[in-house]
Amino acid sequence: MREISVEKITRTVRDLCIEAACDLPQDVENLLRQAKEREESQFGRYSLEKIIENVELARQDTVPMCQDTGLAVIFVEIGQDVYIAGGNLVDAINEGVRQGYTDGYLRKSVVEDPVFNRKNTGDNTPAVIHTEIVPGDKLKIMVLPKGAGSENMGALKMLKPADGLKGVKEFVLKTVAEAGGNPCPPIVVGVGIGGTMEKATLLAKKALARKAGEHHPDPKYKELELELLEKINKLGIGPQGFGGRVTALAVHIESYPTHIATLPVAVNLNCHAARHKEAIL
Repeated sequence: MREISVEKITRTVRDLCIEAACDLPQDVENLLRQAKEREESQFGRYSLEKIIENVELARQDTVPMCQDTGLAVIFVEIGQDVYIAGGNLVDAINEGVRQGYTDGYLRKSVVEDPVFNRKNTGDNTPAVIHTEIVPGDKLKIMVLPKGAGSENMGALKMLKPADGLKGVKEFVLKTVAEAGGNPCPPIVVGVGIGGTMEKATLLAKKALARKAGEHHPDPKYKELELELLEKINKLGIGPQGFGGRVTALAVHIESYPTHIATLPVAVNLNCHAARHKEAIL
């Protein structure tokens, strides 16, 4: 049994929150630079140039690349041979978020109650935490700050099995088309297929944590990712919604077995600031 202290977890989450807000992952930046080279719209190229310039300045000055520093979504993979010492895992994560958003001067965007008391908590807690027990003696933490502009454009549909592949494609394309420029394209499109209602939405969110442009290991799903990306980029929405060839940087699909009588499909969009940082303890 390997011991990991809550203090170490808190420090790690703190640092990841600041890094995620200020330092765009290289995989996303590479796709943005490639997009600029192939964008045919003059205004689209201009928009991508400014996006890339903003990414560079944010990294250089350690300032947020977007004013919406998001609700902290945390994925935690806990090795079954890990013992968390000195306190509670959820408390340790939330304390890390609290410190990160305070020390990093990041905008606090969480309200206490969604309906009756929309008062800001003042420290961007609580985070949305997803845990999974895995083999081994390590603890993997991934922080995805999720801004409202892109999160609001997600959708879930409980398709019938008879809708099949055609229904899946139509729903994904419809969701992106209706989102238009609201999620600040070029976007990364996360798609969750299968499981139950809540499992599909979790899969779609988890798909956004994948390295940008990395394909599904199953050739059938890889082909579907590429087909959807091509069709999305023919919608003409373009960078920042001003028209052009590049509406999406990547489409990521995650799937799970499901019931014989259902076909859940969820779409979760990430803006061009597809922020995600991880650490393994």
